[in-house]
Amino acid sequence: MRPKHPIKPPQKQRGISAKAEGISAPAWPSYTGTSQLVGTSSSGKVTVYVDPSLGQSGLQNAQDLLSDADRVVDANDAIFGTAGGPVSAIVFALGGATDGTGGADHMGCDYTTGAAIEVCAAFGVPARVSALFEAELSECSMNNNLCGLSTGEALSRWCAAVISNNALGDFATAPQWAQDGMRNFVDNTDPTDQNADSTGCGMAFLSWLMSQNISLNQIAPMMVSLGDSGTFAQLYANLTSDSASNAWGKFQNAIRALPDGVMSDDPFNAAQSNPVATAATATLPRPATKRAPMLVCQPKSKRLLPPSRKTA
Repeated sequence: MRPKHPIKPPQKQRGISAKAEGISAPAWPSYTGTSQLVGTSSSGKVTVYVDPSLGQSGLQNAQDLLSDADRVVDANDAIFGTAGGPVSAIVFALGGATDGTGGADHMGCDYTTGAAIEVCAAFGVPARVSALFEAELSECSMNNNLCGLSTGEALSRWCAAVISNNALGDFATAPQWAQDGMRNFVDNTDPTDQNADSTGCGMAFLSWLMSQNISLNQIAPMMVSLGDSGTFAQLYANLTSDSASNAWGKFQNAIRALPDGVMSDDPFNAAQSNPVATAATATLPRPATKRAPMLVCQPKSKRLLPPSRKTA
């Protein structure tokens, strides 16, 4: 069990109330420094902290996340069709990065064991911090399903994309999947969330599925209900009433028909017309360039990272 670290009294910053100063920071997945309280969102569902060593730029990231937190929570609840629980988030230089490329992390895939969320600072780009927060928040809404699997990873990344107007475009994995020969992860689920090829296949497949007038708030609850043993082919069958055996072939035909091939995680431009995406991105704070319950996610489930970075 990771040691807990005491919270130091935060400075009197905007958004901090005397009542809020009595809140104790949770034990984070990896962060071991001082947790400076920034505040709690209006709904009371999100409490935000920051590593004070990041200075004003880090504090601004945390304040922007606090301002945007309830919008993200509302969008996430709409995607999954359920009301999530309270969470805490800390902004710090995850992996030593301050441009968002350190990714995000949490522990269990529910609101009990996974409610302490770490997000990488992204100086000057608040939408990236919100996107990283949503990537982990969405996994809490999966309720211990899809944890550490290619299906769950693709779903969480799509949730992050639609609430942030694709602020994590550099995390794209579908182009690598296409370059590596487009292995079939539609009929078979990869038991890891760290394979760029299987994640990329899932991203492109969900893009195609949403381009067929199927919204993300239809996809997410169905994937959760299918659970760890579910495949994208079964998802297709349940949402279209077509045979699961047709999913891969039709998807491949659609890929071949793309005039420019797979150049992003959304090769079918589904986010432009997806109703969840449109509603969720309308009020960004500012433009930006499972089985049985478990204590924590299985070791195979690691933090969200762009494909160019690896965990230690």
